Amino acid sequence: MWGRNVYDSISKFLQFQLTVNVVAVIVAFTGACITQDSPLKAVQMLWVNLIMDTLASLALATEPPTEALLLRKPYGRNKPLISRTMMKNILGHAFYQLVVVFTLLFAGKNAEASQSYPKSYTEM
Repeated sequence: MWGRNVYDSISKFLQFQLTVNVVAVIVAFTGACITQDSPLKAVQMLWVNLIMDTLASLALATEPPTEALLLRKPYGRNKPLISRTMMKNILGHAFYQLVVVFTLLFAGKNAEASQSYPKSYTEM
């Protein structure tokens, strides 16, 4: 029971980490190529990785095993750690996050400039 739980936790952790890192690398590279300045500096990338590693490992390490794990067949020795379904999930979530981040990065400036704020807000 514990072995299957550890395997599932490692798989979830890998899926989360790969999604976050794929998005961070693409945002840093594309942002640097288009704007000539990286939207994420090196220290910011390190903090993102540190926080994401810590929170993900704490969340997944504290997940208790369930009896339902014993009803499932064991995984084979030659089964890849990152399955086809996991890869689809990673790429799908990364695409969604990239759309949101690039919308905020490139269209956010235009949306902010087009809004008119009351004079009391701009004087603060």
